[in-house]
Formats: sequence, structure tokens, C-alpha cells
Amino acid sequence: MLVTDVRARIERVLTSLAWVVGALVLLTAGLWLAQRQIVYLPDREVPTAPSDVPVRTAETADGLVHRVWLVPAVGESVARVLVFNGNAGNKAHRLPLARSLAVEGMEVVLFDYRGYGGTAGSPTEEGLVTDAEALAEVVFDSPLPVVFFGESLGGGVATGLATRLPPDALVLRSPFTSLGDMARAHYPLVPSFLLKDRYPVEDQVAAIEVPLLVVLGGRDSIVPPSLSRRVFEAAPGPKELVEMEGMDHNDPGLSSGVQLAATVRGFLERAGLVSP
Repeated sequence: MLVTDVRARIERVLTSLAWVVGALVLLTAGLWLAQRQIVYLPDREVPTAPSDVPVRTAETADGLVHRVWLVPAVGESVARVLVFNGNAGNKAHRLPLARSLAVEGMEVVLFDYRGYGGTAGSPTEEGLVTDAEALAEVVFDSPLPVVFFGESLGGGVATGLATRLPPDALVLRSPFTSLGDMARAHYPLVPSFLLKDRYPVEDQVAAIEVPLLVVLGGRDSIVPPSLSRRVFEAAPGPKELVEMEGMDHNDPGLSSGVQLAATVRGFLERAGLVSP
């Protein structure tokens, strides 16, 4: 083979590598710039509270005003539940969950993160925890046991707040261990150190000793069930793990169904927070 042929082949290989590297750099740069648009999927429409749901306001440390819904329990109130939404929609989409929990005797507090449901601001990890912290007066102004209920990404907000303001119990539905682990599951070529938000749920749960319930779907295609199990394993205190066989991430049975609500009620009874 002539030297010129060898050089030509090397040049072609180097050119191909340059294109691949360039494409990866552009992809990484694009994900870096757009990552919060990928993580957070808000419905910005202002939801209207049902006629039977009182509305209260709460103001964050950085001046954002939240309109908070307090869904009343059906019959005697046995606990107050603060719902930490997942990454999509707004609080109106959690009303079926709230109604199911209400049937089991729980008052349910619904709110929207910044950037969601007409609330001003843009979502970030610290911002969402700041939003939740502003609800302390609404949530803790009752003698009822306080339960944090975090769904998916909301589990990261719930555990973040629980390290500052511990509830009486913590329920995590389809939680992930960290946003980095989620990135590796869905975008394996993207370095996790580039993430602006972290949500270190596994590490935070390890420092929270209140009773914990982890509920996961056996066929969850968004949060790998293995990550939810790792969150459960990290908890040092009393804990329960419930796996709903055949359920995917957004299936009604997992996200808002009567079985889920009954599971939460049973967990609170076994934890000694609610009478059978």
C-alpha cells in the first residue's frame, strides 16, 4: 500500500472522528442549555379550585405568592398530607389523588411549584424546595399528623424539605435515587456532572428517620423500579415497600387510585399515627 493511501485513510478516519466528537459536543451543549426544559414540564394554565376546596395563600422567602388548595377529608380528619407534584402538569392534575386520599380521612394540601399553574418564576431544585418550605404555616398549623407525599421528581422536593422540616411520615411514589441516575438511565452518553439540578434522594433519605413508605410500579418505564428500591434500602427508620405489579409510571392505579390511598392509610395505621 502506498504511503499516500495510508495517509488518505488516516485523514478519513480522523475526519469521521472529528464529526462524531463534534456531534457529541453539540448534543451535550444542547442538553446543557435545555436540560431544565427537559426535566420540568409545567402546565402554566391557572387552575380553578373546586367549590368545596378552600384556597389559602403562602409567600416564599424570595417573594413568590402561591395559591394553595386544602382538599377536605371525607368524614373525620386523621392526617394532613402535603403533595409534592411530579415534573409535569399542575395541582389540578393531582385532584384525583387528593380525592382518593380524602376518602381515607386525609386532608390534602395541593400547590404548584414556581413556573407551574400560573405561579411566577422558573423551576429549579432549590426553588422548588423554597416553594414547599413556604407552605409550613399551612401544613403544620394543625394537630393532625403531617405526611409528605412525593411523586417521582416530587420525591426529591419532599426529601429536600424533610431534611429541614421533618414530617411525621414520608410517602414516596416512584422515587428515583438522584437526577444523575435518571440521566444515566435515559441519556447514557451525557455526563451527569453537567446537571444543574441534583435531587440526591437516596442520600437525603439516609438522613431521615421518620416512617417511610415507598410505592413503585412493577413496569415503570420512566423511573426504573431498581432506583425506587434503592431509595427504600437507604432509609434507616421504619419503612415499608409496596410494589404494584404491572403498573406503569402514569397508570391511574399507581398515581391516584383507591388502592394507593388505602395503602397510604394502612401504612399510617401501622406506623401508629392513625387509629385503625
